Amino acid sequence: MGKNLEIALLLDFYGEILTEKQRNMVDYYYNDDLSLAEIAENEGITRQGVRDAIKRAEAQMLELEERLGLSRRFRCICEDAELIMELADSIRRDCDFPGAPRDIGQRAEEILRLADKLQKEE
Repeated sequence: MGKNLEIALLLDFYGEILTEKQRNMVDYYYNDDLSLAEIAENEGITRQGVRDAIKRAEAQMLELEERLGLSRRFRCICEDAELIMELADSIRRDCDFPGAPRDIGQRAEEILRLADKLQKEE
């Protein structure tokens, strides 16, 4: 995963732990794609001050991710939900023949519904 995407995702998970100024600067830099100079002008501080604030915020979020792993777990859950949906869909298709137990298809449908619900709660 690219660094920009990783930091943007970490901001979603850990942004509330940062100061409001740090959170805003990281958001401007990674999500709004503003330059350090543009952020500095908006915030009324130096370009170096913006860079330092962003670097400190990145370090805090990376340390939290290393300790808690919320972003990593979230990505794993999403990947697993996708695989569950593929497998359940395969089961549903495979049991669509005369003589196949009807409840297998119903169970596959329920699995699909639950996996879809997991993905939508992202």
